[in-house]
Amino acid sequence: MCLRHSKISLICSLFLCCVSICGYGEDLRGGSLVISASSIPKSFNPIVAKETSTTFITGFIFEGLTSTDGVTQEIKPNLAESWKVDNSGKVWTFYLRKDVLWNDGVQFTARDVKFTFDRLIFNQDIPTSSRDVFTFGKGNLKVEVIDKFTVRFILPDSFAPFLRLMGQEILPEHKYKEAVDKKGFPFALGLDSKPQDIVGTGPFMLEDFKPGEWVILKKNKKYWKRDKFGNQLPYIDRIIILTIPDQNLALLKFKKGELDMISLRPYDYILLMKEKIPGIKLYNVGPSLSSEFIVFNQNLDSKIPDYKKEWFRNVNFRRAISCAIDRKSIIDNIYAGLGYPLYGPVNEAVVEFYNPRIKKFEYDLKKAEIYLSEAGFRKGKNGFLYDWKGNQVVFSLITNSNNSQRIEQANLIRADLEKLGMKVNFLPVDFNSLVNRINVTKDWEAVMIGLTGSIDPHFGKNVWVTTGHLHLWNLGSKKSVHDWEKEVDQIFEEAARQLDNKKRKKLYDRWQEIFCENQPMIFTATSAVLYATKDKFGNLKPTVYGGLFHNIEEIYIKK
Repeated sequence: MCLRHSKISLICSLFLCCVSICGYGEDLRGGSLVISASSIPKSFNPIVAKETSTTFITGFIFEGLTSTDGVTQEIKPNLAESWKVDNSGKVWTFYLRKDVLWNDGVQFTARDVKFTFDRLIFNQDIPTSSRDVFTFGKGNLKVEVIDKFTVRFILPDSFAPFLRLMGQEILPEHKYKEAVDKKGFPFALGLDSKPQDIVGTGPFMLEDFKPGEWVILKKNKKYWKRDKFGNQLPYIDRIIILTIPDQNLALLKFKKGELDMISLRPYDYILLMKEKIPGIKLYNVGPSLSSEFIVFNQNLDSKIPDYKKEWFRNVNFRRAISCAIDRKSIIDNIYAGLGYPLYGPVNEAVVEFYNPRIKKFEYDLKKAEIYLSEAGFRKGKNGFLYDWKGNQVVFSLITNSNNSQRIEQANLIRADLEKLGMKVNFLPVDFNSLVNRINVTKDWEAVMIGLTGSIDPHFGKNVWVTTGHLHLWNLGSKKSVHDWEKEVDQIFEEAARQLDNKKRKKLYDRWQEIFCENQPMIFTATSAVLYATKDKFGNLKPTVYGGLFHNIEEIYIKK
């Protein structure tokens, strides 16, 4: 009896193994995904990164304790397999997976979590936007290692977005402790790093990097995730990310079959619809969560002339600029009708937090002239605009040279501002140079740029509060802070503690009203989220929030 049972078990095991490997007769493993990026990363360091050129790459390499489902937007377990919170909402205990290895083979433990928060995020010697979003209440959160696979967070106060924020990337203590001890971590994981120096738990790891040409990621063969049949993920062996600054060239390469997937501009989308190229799938997944805007440098410590600082700090000057932006024209001419006007910091696609009652400074050149007049500006007989001291209104506007849509927007806006008598010197620059001018030298007057969106306003705290590392209009100057900004700081503190969703929504409604009244960032329009891919991929589920790659480990190439 026992012998016969063993034989049946052996046959069943062999059958299940075949199903597991083949995925019902089809081997899902192997192949390369070829995509593009418009600029090279500034580093491979997710802790100090402030730009998507870096985080796009590090998102494949590093992971957090939780993750957000790209389709449902629900929070789900990741490096932590479960968690619990006490009745106060201040003590969270996470139970970590025991089968996770760093890609160098060392086991992932609770010590890595404590190291990431204590030595990286809350290290004042390390400039990180993560500290902005994890700073709330009085004092920092505390991290305790209970045992090898249990870690406890003790918060200074209740914190509504905490669980979603635990998608924060965790880094290995054994690999980066020495760099922290020597105060060299801000420069660690640089572009000169060897692939073995970039250690994460994610589905992919760095294989090769050639500046200006490519980033190549290879499958992490030690990755912990498996599919429902027990097969190790990811399915794809390699991701090749070609550096293609010009979007027209990227589209051409996609049409020639040299790229597998591409994010589309609206006119590209319409063009591909008309061309009906065989083997290509198109996706329109709805309004983007991202934003486009113009911002003026209000920092009193910046290098720009004092009289220009007075313009930029004048609320009626900024309101006039907003009234001079023809958002409908931008949508029609740049987004081919596949766009949405923006008037504030929360996109209407974010149903949970959008405030429809915000003040909208819609296109109206006459109203713009009234705001300028109230601010003390006047037009000369030559048609040019002058301030109350006789200075002609001339300023420089920069944007990144690898974004043709942004350049087109800037040119349309410049034309309307010239109707008001302003002279705008427009200068597209390399993206990383632009970021350096904003964050380091502070040597800029106006910039047109964008931000990636989020489904919770707290995730943008590093932009909205005065101490934030992306508080663009006034980076780092306490004496430049307006009174209304102090109210915004208080709102974000209170909203972070508020666990009642209705009360939290009311707080963020007030923030949006303040923001729109004062126009520190003058929003323009956003596009629909559009993609094109080769019709050879399985498990591809593009979404507004998750993009093309939120489930990268599950995507496979159909045979």
